[in-house]
Amino acid sequence: MTHTPDPRPSYFERLDTHRFAPTVHAGGAWRDDEQHFSPLGGLIVHEIERARAREQRPDLLISRISFDILGRIALDEFEIHVSTPRPGRTIELTEATVVIGGRPAVSARVWLLAAQDTGIVAGGEPAPLPPPGSLAPWAMSDLWPGGYIASLDVRTTGAPQPGRTTAWVSTPIDLVAGEQASPTASYVALVDTANGIAVRQEPTKWLFPNVDLSIHLHRLPEGRWTGLDTSVVFGGHGQGVTSTVLHDERGPVGRAEQILTVRPLEH
Repeated sequence: MTHTPDPRPSYFERLDTHRFAPTVHAGGAWRDDEQHFSPLGGLIVHEIERARAREQRPDLLISRISFDILGRIALDEFEIHVSTPRPGRTIELTEATVVIGGRPAVSARVWLLAAQDTGIVAGGEPAPLPPPGSLAPWAMSDLWPGGYIASLDVRTTGAPQPGRTTAWVSTPIDLVAGEQASPTASYVALVDTANGIAVRQEPTKWLFPNVDLSIHLHRLPEGRWTGLDTSVVFGGHGQGVTSTVLHDERGPVGRAEQILTVRPLEH
């Protein structure tokens, strides 16, 4: 039987149970032979959710996701392996590792918590953002190259400022060809964009990649838009921090932090 490729564009294609190939839409912003981490983060969540479903794990809520980028994320085939070092009925810790060329490239840890009815005490959220439909598009690809950035629909609440920008991000690109990703995985696939929307220095003159991404959620996100209310600080000794209040169209859902290594670009 002849295989007919899925006509919809995607960031990744599944090769077998644990192995994937990135497409041109996953291309990185710093180098054209690397992947952008953002869609890979969403794929990791997608694979954790699939593994939990196969194992019939308890129906818990993803509450914290921490990614550590261990090295160069080449635009090559890779594997994702999932394990559960701390199973539980109400609290569970799941881990995932991305392996490229035989070496670990990304590690992730996800805490999952049991759902409870706490509506009577809910509160403390910041104000919601203006809806994305009311905002004009911003050509982020004028600032950054790469297939991933080119795949985005970005709407800002005002002109981006050095170190401070609020934006909505969405994409028409599927996460994995022929597969339905959850709203959480699709949302997380756009969060790492935060480090590129509020740059303090020109990326053609300075490097400031993040080596991690930590996401804390007080509510699971919904819909196709990821809202990023982002601030960036550069320290005086080569470190920086990108801090983001995360939103969906209903309002805030949590926070994200990224630690940056800041250094001049050598030509």
